[in-house]
Amino acid sequence: MTQNPPHSAKSTPYWWDDCVFPSLPIRDVEKTCDVAIVGGGYTGLSAAITLARAGKHVQLFDRQALGQAASSRNGGMASGSIRPGRKELIKRFGEGRANAILMEGKQAREDLWRFLKDEAIECEFTLSGLFDGAMTADEADELRRHADFLHTKLAIEAFPVKRSDVGEYIGTDLYVGGMVRRDIGGLQPAKLLAGMIRAASTANAVLHDNTAVLGSVNENAGVRIQTQRGEVFAAKLLVCTDGYTDGFDPWLRRRLVPVRSRIIATEPLGAEVMDRLMPARMMHGDMRKLSYYYRPSPDGTRILFGGRDGTTEGDPVAPMVHLQTELARLFPELADVGLTHSWFGYVAMHRDMIPRMFSSGNTVYATGYCGSGIVWGRWLGKRAAFKILGDEEQSRSAFDFDPAPKAVPFFSGNPWFIPIVYAMYERHDKKTLRRRQKS
Repeated sequence: MTQNPPHSAKSTPYWWDDCVFPSLPIRDVEKTCDVAIVGGGYTGLSAAITLARAGKHVQLFDRQALGQAASSRNGGMASGSIRPGRKELIKRFGEGRANAILMEGKQAREDLWRFLKDEAIECEFTLSGLFDGAMTADEADELRRHADFLHTKLAIEAFPVKRSDVGEYIGTDLYVGGMVRRDIGGLQPAKLLAGMIRAASTANAVLHDNTAVLGSVNENAGVRIQTQRGEVFAAKLLVCTDGYTDGFDPWLRRRLVPVRSRIIATEPLGAEVMDRLMPARMMHGDMRKLSYYYRPSPDGTRILFGGRDGTTEGDPVAPMVHLQTELARLFPELADVGLTHSWFGYVAMHRDMIPRMFSSGNTVYATGYCGSGIVWGRWLGKRAAFKILGDEEQSRSAFDFDPAPKAVPFFSGNPWFIPIVYAMYERHDKKTLRRRQKS
């Protein structure tokens, strides 16, 4: 394998190579509607499908061409993961709500699988399972306890993996153990998005791409929305811009920190290499602070390896090189592997670090997925739609929080502190590696 120079890797997502997004007709912005939606990713489209099929007049706005943002740039791992552990969730919200949050993840994943089948969306979905790696004995013990909780409390097939059995799932010496759960799958995220665009269009939702929303004002009877192509008055406004929230909503922007997540794709590796490195063809992750996620491509020919970027401007080479280094730490034989793609997208982090649905006047928000938007975007978009429809049963969710997440101190849109936070996380992970080497 010959290493490609950095400049030869495509800066567009690997997923775009074999996906064509539906072209949308340019339509006049109508002056009134039942529901206006800002954001054309999984959340906005999920809500648009539900609302339009319920007979509501829906206009959806996105400042880019649909398909350009996070929903077609992610790793395609349909996990519905929650960043805080169960112990932390119990500390914050109590055991009842903590368990409800984790149970809802199971419901949301199963709902997505049904949606793919019912809508006949071909997005190369496989219920592959996920292997989480542990680099220390303490991490292995934590994963063992979590597997026991998933199995006994949520009826999810999950089990710990001993060090001697790690090779059945991944060909690396980095991990001293781990956990397998069978309820997580992988898919082609751009094809999922393309299928949702088609479904929303067929449901007669009016989709306006390349139409930025500039601001909105809550009024007694609804929300007045300014777009770059005219004013709209809607009875309800749904905002689901997540990591791409800009100045159109300064209140929300102070609560969501956009963080870059980058993915690299290797050149084709050959069946014997893939059999050695990813014998189970699962989704993968581990417990490092600077979390990494990786998987085989849907056709099983290469590895996609992702993690948080740590930069805030431009498209520098350093984050790609960092991911190459971490890939080689995991699989030393790939130290000189060539890369065909290196791209990034934005995820939204906030102070609670769990997905959220909340309201302010006649505006409903569904956002804050912290890097797990495939499952949560589809699920909370649907739940937010039922909330707007006044369906209390269908809209009920452990993620329906009022008040909203607290504002992030000293933040108004420019995440100047990200390099500092990443440096702290990197030091923590290096200490963990040193402890592992000593043991």
